[in-house]
Amino acid sequence: MANTKSAAKRARQTTRRTGVNKRSLTAVKNQLKGARDLIKSGKKEEAKAAAAKFVSTIDKAAKAGRVHRNAANRLKSRLNKAQAKLA
Repeated sequence: MANTKSAAKRARQTTRRTGVNKRSLTAVKNQLKGARDLIKSGKKEEAKAAAAKFVSTIDKAAKAGRVHRNAANRLKSRLNKAQAKLA
């Protein structure tokens, strides 16, 4: 329990930010999984659309600092490489 007004406010901010970050990272993970599943099943067009959506989402997460920039680039690169094998 916070002892001061400022500590209580920081606790509220932390709770809110944690929720925002968690939603963002969950969306990234789910979209990556969906794109990989579509690539494995051999559905080219759906995989391409899912990959584009994933790239947009992970770029936004990296811009906000929720995912490291290099980690985002690595995931995008690996997904594009897998997609290229499909073509």
